[in-house]
Amino acid sequence: MRTVTASEARQGLAEIIEAARREPVVIRRQKRDVAVVMSMDEYERLVRLNVAEFQRFCDRVGEGAREAGVTEEVLQGLLDGEG
Repeated sequence: MRTVTASEARQGLAEIIEAARREPVVIRRQKRDVAVVMSMDEYERLVRLNVAEFQRFCDRVGEGAREAGVTEEVLQGLLDGEG
């Protein structure tokens, strides 16, 4: 992964965008990584991956709740202050 300074990124934005089509480019300011420029394809892949992982997490939580006997009625009672 390529790393450039913030000033290099400002001066060569077109080159940074082109490089990001091949691999993410890290932008560094004052010796700290502060941003990443990546292709739209890579960004969309990461978004899909995060959505899929979140869905798997929700499915695991839901299954655990079902196994513990938690129902919609139990949850609604808790929300209504009955539990």
